[in-house]
Amino acid sequence: MSVFSRLAPRLQEAIVARLGWSSLRPVQEQAGETLLAGANAVILAPTAGGKTEASMFPTLSMLVEAAPDGVGALYIAPIKALLNNQADRLGLYTEMVGLRRFVWHGDTDDSSRRRFLKDPAELLMTTPESLEVMLVSQRVDEARLFGDLRMVVIDEVHALAGSDRGAHLMSVLERIARHSKHDLQRVGLSATVGNPEAILDWLQGSSQREARVVDPPKLSSRRQLLVIHRPELTLLAKDAAQLAQGQKSLFFCQSRATTEKVAETMRRAGTTVFVHHSAVSKEERLLAEETFNRGTADGQGACIVCTSTLELGLDVGDLDRVLQADAPDTVSSFLQRMGRTGRRDGQAANTTFFCESSESVLQAIALIELAKQGWVESVPLQTRCWPVLIHQLLTMALAGGGISADDAWAHLSLVPDFRGIERQEFDRLIDWMLRDGGLRLASAQLVLGPKAEKRFGRKNYMELFAVFTSPVSYTVVTSAGQPLGSLQQEFVDRLVDGVSSFLLGGRGWVVIRIQHNDRRVVVEPAPRGKQPTWGGYIPQFLGFEVCQKMRDILLSSTAFPYLEEQATAVLEEKRESIQPLFQSRCAGIDVRDGELRWWTFAGGKINATLRYGLEAVGGDWKITTDNILVKAKGEGITPERFQDAIQRLATPEIWDDAKLWKDVAESLPNYRLSKFQDLMPDWVEREVVSNYLLAVESAQEWAQRLL
Repeated sequence: MSVFSRLAPRLQEAIVARLGWSSLRPVQEQAGETLLAGANAVILAPTAGGKTEASMFPTLSMLVEAAPDGVGALYIAPIKALLNNQADRLGLYTEMVGLRRFVWHGDTDDSSRRRFLKDPAELLMTTPESLEVMLVSQRVDEARLFGDLRMVVIDEVHALAGSDRGAHLMSVLERIARHSKHDLQRVGLSATVGNPEAILDWLQGSSQREARVVDPPKLSSRRQLLVIHRPELTLLAKDAAQLAQGQKSLFFCQSRATTEKVAETMRRAGTTVFVHHSAVSKEERLLAEETFNRGTADGQGACIVCTSTLELGLDVGDLDRVLQADAPDTVSSFLQRMGRTGRRDGQAANTTFFCESSESVLQAIALIELAKQGWVESVPLQTRCWPVLIHQLLTMALAGGGISADDAWAHLSLVPDFRGIERQEFDRLIDWMLRDGGLRLASAQLVLGPKAEKRFGRKNYMELFAVFTSPVSYTVVTSAGQPLGSLQQEFVDRLVDGVSSFLLGGRGWVVIRIQHNDRRVVVEPAPRGKQPTWGGYIPQFLGFEVCQKMRDILLSSTAFPYLEEQATAVLEEKRESIQPLFQSRCAGIDVRDGELRWWTFAGGKINATLRYGLEAVGGDWKITTDNILVKAKGEGITPERFQDAIQRLATPEIWDDAKLWKDVAESLPNYRLSKFQDLMPDWVEREVVSNYLLAVESAQEWAQRLL
C-alpha cells in the first residue's frame, strides 16, 4: 500500500485538486512510511528535494484524523527569514485541509500573539528563542498550549546540531515535553550532513520512539563548475557582472565587507543588484527575495549579493547561476549553495568560483573534489555545553519563580549536549554562581542573583532568552527616515559627522549626523564609499579533511578541467613551490631567513593546538599558524630542534603536564565566545575557550606523523 493511500482522505483530495500532484517523490514515500509508523527521523534530500512535504504531509494527516487540543505540531527553523519564507507554503497546506498555522517570532505583533494564545492554531511555526519566551512568559499557559503536542519538525537541523543554539533547542524541547501527554515525535530535515545517525541520536533526547534515517538514493545530475582567478576583488566583481547579465543569480561572499564591495562594483557595471546580509534592513532583504520570486520588471534578471543568509532553505525562485567569491569553508556549504540551481528541466546545477588568491583556488578545487567523492562534513556534536547549561539554569529559575538544584539537574541531565557533565561538576558550578552573584537562594530555590539581574534584567529579560549575544547596533536611516540597515557600535564609534562615509546595501553613504540617544545614523547618498570593517576577530578554522585534500592536490599532477587559464597557472605555480619541500628528509619543513615553516595542511584547530604546545615547550619561540601552516621564529631554530619539540608533543604524557596546561591557558586569547562568560568560573571559561581553539588528541596524533 502506498503512503499516499494511507494519508487522510481529505489530504489526499487536496494534494490532487489543489496541488495537482499525481504521485509523491521517493523521499516523501519513505518519510511517510517512517513517520506514519511513529518513528523519529532525520530526513535527507537536496535543496528543493521535497523535504518539507515529506515531513508535513504525514503530520497534517495525523492532525486531521485526530484534532489536537491546542498546538499539535511545531515547525522550528533556525532563522526568522526561513519561517517567513515557509509561511505561505505551510499556510496553504494547513488551509486546504481545514487547519491553521501561526508564525511566532520576534516580529510577530502582540495582538496576534494574544489571539493565538486564546485560540491556538494546530501548527505553530517558530524559532528556539521564541519557544523560550513562551516558557518564561507569565501569560502563556504551557500545559494548555502544549498538552496535546505530538510532533516537532526541525528544518535545517544541521545548522543547529552541535551548536549552542542546538543545545538550547534540545533543552527547551525537553521542558515542553514535560507538558505533553505524548512522547514527542521528532523530525529533522537536512540537505547535507555527513553523520545523520549521530544527528538522529542527538535529536532523540529523552524520546523512547524508534528512530530511522530517511536517505533515498540520490539521482545523478549534471553539474557545471568553473573556477576563475583574478588578482583583485574589483576585477572579479566586473567579470561576475558580465556573467550575471540578463540572468537570475546569487553571488555568495564570505564576509559582509566583501558583499558590500562586490555589490557596489557590480552596480557600477550596470547589473541590477540587491544586497542580502544580516545587517541589511528587513525591508531591503524582503525586497530582494520578493523581486527574485516574481522576476524583475524589465525581465533582464538581477543578482543578489549575499552572505550565508541565503544558504539555509530560503526560496528565491528558479535561479540561473550561483556565483561564489573565493570559496566557502565546507563541502556542505558548497553543496547547499550549488543546490539553488538545476531545478528546471534541462538545467544543470552550477557554481562559478571567483577566486582572488591562489589559496582560494586551491580550496575551491578541494571542495569540488571531495564533493565528487561523495564526502560531506560530519556535524561535531557536544556533550559539555557549559554556556547553555548556565543559560538554562537562569531561564528556568526565572520561569518558575525559582527552581531547586535537584529539579534543575533532573531536567538538564536529559539533554544530550550536557551528558558529559557530571553531577559533582554541576554542584561545583552552582556553588560558585551563588558566591559570585549569578544565582541566589530564596526558600531553598535557585533564583537570579544580583549579577545576573544587572546583566540581563533590562527590557523584561529579553536579552536572556537567546543564547547568542545581541550586539548594540545603530539603525541607519536616510534624512527622510527610510531604514537602510544597521551598524555595530564599534564601527559607529569611528564615524565623524559630515566627514565619514561607508558602504551599506551596496551603495555609498555619507554621515550627516549620529544620534546616540536613539541609536541612529542619519545619512545621504555619497558618490563613492569606503569599505566598512565588518565582523569580529574570532578565527574561522578549515577542517582537517579539506586541508588534506588541498595537500593532495598540490602534490599531484592532476589536471582539473573546470579551471580557467589563470586558475590553472596559479595552481601550477603553487605546486612548483610546494612539491620540492615534500621530497626532502624533513618533509614539509622549510627554513628561510631565520623562520621555520611547517606545511602541515592539518586544519586551523590542530595547528592552533600545536602552536600553544610548541610555545610552551619551545621556550622563547614565536609561533604563528593558519589552516595549512605553522611558522616558528627564534634564535638558533633548526629543523632538528623543531622536530625535538614536536617529538615531545607526540607523547601523551606531555599533555597531562599541569605546568604545560597552565602555560597554554595563560596564552589563550580572551575570546568572547559566549555572553555568559561573565557568569563562568575560571575553570569553566578555560574549558570553553580551549574546546573552541584546541584539538589536543588530534594534534598529538598529527605530531606523531612527523616522527
